[in-house]
Amino acid sequence: MAEPLRLKATSASPGIASGPAFVAEPVEPAATIPSSVSGQVELASAIETAILELQELATGTDPDGGDIVEFQIEVLRDPTLTEATGARIEAGENVAFAWVGTLDGYIRELECSEGDQLRARAVDLLDIKNRVLSVLTGTPVNDFPAGSIYVGKDMEPSRFLAHDWSAGGGIVLYAGSAVGHVALLARSRSVPMVIGAGRVATARGQYIGVDGDAGLVILEAARWNATSVEHCAPSTGTAPPLDNGIVYTSDGTQVLLSVNVNAPEEIDAIPAEVTAGIGLMRSEFALMSLGDAANEEKQFAIYRHLLDWADGRPVTIRMLDVGGDKPLPGITEASSLRGIRLLLARPQIARVQARALLRAAVFGNLRIMLPMVTFPSEVDAMRQICREEAGELHRRGVPHRTPPIGMMVEVPAAALMLDEFEGADFFSFGTNDLAQYLVASAREEAGFSLDQEQAVPAVLRLLTQAVRLTGGRPVSICGDMAGDPVRMSGLLAAGIRHFSVAPARLGAIRSALVGLNADGTKAAGD
Repeated sequence: MAEPLRLKATSASPGIASGPAFVAEPVEPAATIPSSVSGQVELASAIETAILELQELATGTDPDGGDIVEFQIEVLRDPTLTEATGARIEAGENVAFAWVGTLDGYIRELECSEGDQLRARAVDLLDIKNRVLSVLTGTPVNDFPAGSIYVGKDMEPSRFLAHDWSAGGGIVLYAGSAVGHVALLARSRSVPMVIGAGRVATARGQYIGVDGDAGLVILEAARWNATSVEHCAPSTGTAPPLDNGIVYTSDGTQVLLSVNVNAPEEIDAIPAEVTAGIGLMRSEFALMSLGDAANEEKQFAIYRHLLDWADGRPVTIRMLDVGGDKPLPGITEASSLRGIRLLLARPQIARVQARALLRAAVFGNLRIMLPMVTFPSEVDAMRQICREEAGELHRRGVPHRTPPIGMMVEVPAAALMLDEFEGADFFSFGTNDLAQYLVASAREEAGFSLDQEQAVPAVLRLLTQAVRLTGGRPVSICGDMAGDPVRMSGLLAAGIRHFSVAPARLGAIRSALVGLNADGTKAAGD
């Protein structure tokens, strides 16, 4: 039986626990509150409600918890926050987004502070931001199941205080602070906690362990005996079997394997358990006519089917990539318009698809990917369309959720300035078009392919530079290079850790990855 993988982290609270992972999703400022002259009144009411909730939370808590709640109440009563938010509202900004924008500014300042104590206060402001936002939008932050291992970037103090820890459980944070309020609370209540774990590749419900004594995260914890834990560094031996699309390089680095699909029926024969989800669903292959593009219910059914299959795993759906050399019957725009440019030129098409995606997002871990993006303004424009459609769905009383919105990176100009795309939540490299445009070669030109050695080095160099510009946001690759075992060495060296490939290529790519180190070099003995 394979040994469980141990990932090194930093201890913040001693103790050992195991249980199903609860992977926390960031709170999205859904555009559900219309801008109005009463925005400041709504804000004041939401803040007062948040204060009352905190006061109720403090009732019966220990002195440490009471002090933390009192600190948050004092911050909420600071007129500086309401004045800054009020100025945004008067300028016509949605009250929820005005509040989020104001708080995010302060949070960024604290996160960039030199002192550990100041940086640790950032999560307190995040807590305050989310609490008021939940009141404004009518979407309270739900508790997580008792006995779970909470996994997330950070954890809000009020969320810790509201949770019942009597059934056990623990905390694994990608970032976090040992001097923060949550660490203080965890130590006072003997809740095992580690910080600085990096983005742990686990799925919601998968059993994991946390060793707060040694500062370890234990994956595949169903095979882990907590009573005989060995305090050691991560194993670097033979990689464990593929599980939930997680594979490990020879030196223990986690890599995700997702699948590319063109039509919903393609996934029916694929066990979801062998993938990390759907890394690319090319919606244009499922919507073959202008009538399909105008059919919101048909699209909703397709996306819902994919989400049901994925069972909580991410499903990334690319909006219609049509136009140019990929015509959609019934659209006669100039051939120069393709992908997002065509969608913005024909917003009625984009709005139908946006509504279907927002509605489907309620039923799983959906992500929206924008095709053929060149400029940051294109991402911003599509986000605005999604906000407007979310507002319309809210007014109609239709359940919906605004999911993460990312972009395909297939235009060299975009790849060279990814740090400018602040509106993109994630990036996925489409190497087919990227290579085509990089070497000025027509897609249909005889003899051109990614196998040409003279093209590949330039693509890899561009990918290496582009990954460094992403600012830590999620990155994947879904083009033909991702499914070529020969290219794994170069792609790992470029910093790629998430590959989305045709289902038939999963085995070959897994085999190639386990024989390599994270830097792309061959493992010893191979």
